[in-house]
Amino acid sequence: MGNYLLIDFGSTFTKLCAINTEAEDLLGTASDFTTVDSDISIGYHKALNKLFKEIGNTIEFDQVIACSSAAGGLKMAAIGLVEELTVEAAKRVCLGAGAKVDLILSHHINKSEVKKIIEKKIDIILLAGGADGGNTECVLFNAEILGKMGIKIPIIFAGNKSVQDEIQDVFTKYEMDGYICDNVMPKINVLYIDSARDKIRDIFLKKIIEAKGIKRIENEIDQVILPTPNAVLEAAKLLSEGYLNESGYGDLVVVDIGGATTDMYSICNSTRRSDVLIHGLEEPFAKRTVEGDLGMRYSAPGIIKSLTKQEVEYINMEKEVDIEKEVNLRFNNVKSLPQNVHDEFIDQFLAEMCAYRAMHRHCGRIEEVFTPMGVVYNQIGKDLTEIKYIIGTGGVVINSKKQTKILARTTNILHNKAELRPSRPNLMVDQSYIMASMGLLSQKEPLIALKILKKYIKKIR
Repeated sequence: MGNYLLIDFGSTFTKLCAINTEAEDLLGTASDFTTVDSDISIGYHKALNKLFKEIGNTIEFDQVIACSSAAGGLKMAAIGLVEELTVEAAKRVCLGAGAKVDLILSHHINKSEVKKIIEKKIDIILLAGGADGGNTECVLFNAEILGKMGIKIPIIFAGNKSVQDEIQDVFTKYEMDGYICDNVMPKINVLYIDSARDKIRDIFLKKIIEAKGIKRIENEIDQVILPTPNAVLEAAKLLSEGYLNESGYGDLVVVDIGGATTDMYSICNSTRRSDVLIHGLEEPFAKRTVEGDLGMRYSAPGIIKSLTKQEVEYINMEKEVDIEKEVNLRFNNVKSLPQNVHDEFIDQFLAEMCAYRAMHRHCGRIEEVFTPMGVVYNQIGKDLTEIKYIIGTGGVVINSKKQTKILARTTNILHNKAELRPSRPNLMVDQSYIMASMGLLSQKEPLIALKILKKYIKKIR
């Protein structure tokens, strides 16, 4: 018990949160731009100075723990056998571990695809393929070509257990940094993510954080324990499920709109309608998706690319702006903040589109199929129609004067029957920007983290 300093080294901002566990409350928060391209300690110390001005410089911290998504976060490649099955299973493992999946490959990979792994500066490769007792040839081929091409970054094999020994031999033969985990899909359409997810986290803690520049201030930090998205996921799960006698909120969705990505988290079991057939992989209770082309600064051009021609025309008609020029200004100056009403309008629009598109990709859908026996309805993905709460976080949401409009974009406001979006949720905002910090604290003091989350996440509708 005592004072904690919780740090989130984000892609755009470094956020600090000071907690007193005896009072079960915040002492203060502060942030400054992340300076990973030069020296990550610069942005950290600027934020720390701001924090001490708020809470006083006599405060001492018993523990200093951090999470990080700096320098592009944890970038992974998912390699599997069939894109709809083992590749999708591998992708879900990566996302559940707090990674960003920058490359997805299937079947027999070739040299040009391996070169992409190098070009994209992938941090970890997750190699999967085949249910237990199934295909062995393809995963062996893929392991061999990775070895022949001299890949030295960590490779996790989480495929058919029948070929684990042979894969280990390949790792040894080519002196690869390889690890063997349980199969992510031991049976068709059945997921098992724990073993591979834990190994990803272990590699992140031991190796990746050094490459992200955090090694430079390790003497000031007790632990870096999670990738930032994983910390947010832990906070969302805690807030949903509760802890001991402290109740949670039940089914909820968190939308986190950042400078580089928009992350969506749904904590619930998928609703099962009696009149539909479920297709594809089973949906996890705690699901995360990340949209690398939907971000307010680094990925701003991707937002416009995701829009239809009619949507671009609409924004230009309403305000007579060159929207492509606006997003390029933000892309070329990632530290820019709104300076006037016009800037606020553009950021508001971009945030609304991030929320809308991210939910479009995250939620499930219903497909109507005509058969000789009549109409059949297939459900693909997670049914979120009965979600109780939508929680918004990220700088643009917290600072918006129209928070409700951003979060409402995640709901079924267009009445699209095919999309299984939330229908009538309560809207809430992480107004003090503490979700990642509380995810960190939940690893040490889950009850206190839950109480603080419930105190500071405010209902807006």
